[in-house]
Amino acid sequence: MDLNWSDLLAALALVLVIEGIVPFVSPRSLRNMLETVSQIDDRTLRIVGLASMICGVIMLYVVR
Repeated sequence: MDLNWSDLLAALALVLVIEGIVPFVSPRSLRNMLETVSQIDDRTLRIVGLASMICGVIMLYVVR
């Protein structure tokens, strides 16, 4: 497997663009969402994070 650094940098750049959409479009909604997330217990957040990582790995496998 040949690692292409430009693909990695492009992926990271795309993450930054996607992450920046919500604060740019609706900062108030972002504050409300962060307040809600801060009230969720650690175990639930870890499960959601794990599920997100698994979905990402599956999507990457399908695409690649």
